[in-house]
Amino acid sequence: MTLPSSPKDLIAWRVAKELNYGEIVNLGIGTPTLVSNYISPEMNIMFQSENGFVGMGALAQPGEEIPDLTNAGGQWVTLVPGAAFFDTAMSFIIIRGGHIDVTVLGALEVDERGYLANYWIPGRGGPGIGGGMDLVVGTKRVIVAMEHTRRDGEPKIVPRCSLPITAKRMVDLIVTDMAVIRPTTEGLVLREVAPGVTVDEVLAKTSACLIVPDDVGEMVA
Repeated sequence: MTLPSSPKDLIAWRVAKELNYGEIVNLGIGTPTLVSNYISPEMNIMFQSENGFVGMGALAQPGEEIPDLTNAGGQWVTLVPGAAFFDTAMSFIIIRGGHIDVTVLGALEVDERGYLANYWIPGRGGPGIGGGMDLVVGTKRVIVAMEHTRRDGEPKIVPRCSLPITAKRMVDLIVTDMAVIRPTTEGLVLREVAPGVTVDEVLAKTSACLIVPDDVGEMVA
């Protein structure tokens, strides 16, 4: 298998490898929505969309679009057998009640403690709070899927978040276009690098301190 060439698709592909048979998974807006494109039906994974349904399939291809069927980011999507619809109140009962196995969401910053920030201070523009706080607290496992740096090249993995903390809960895994990093009680551990990326390049674009073990792997199919 040839790995995806675009940074966002590489992230989504790598996140998909972390999901297990039969899990209920929430996909956040942006890069996380691509994860459903890399899951086979045999995995029996049910993707939940916080705007009110479970059983979301891959993004709709041209000609497949159903105008009233979109994910939380407004993208047209498909359905899998067994899909069910409900209102927003029920959607957040599912989230807050601990019924979601995995949340995949983007972040503006993640720090050495595994804390994340995924919204701007009100009045400064950018993404709002959304359902991120509920999802991070209510979900069994949290995976951050984001590009390693901002558009200006500044690191997004930092010693301490400068933006408001979404929730004081440790992120379980960080997947970027450069690396796979696991937050632990000792710090952030570099587990894998992307194809063609060196450990030194990851360290140069990460302002947080990374623990580099002897057995850093590479993202492989």
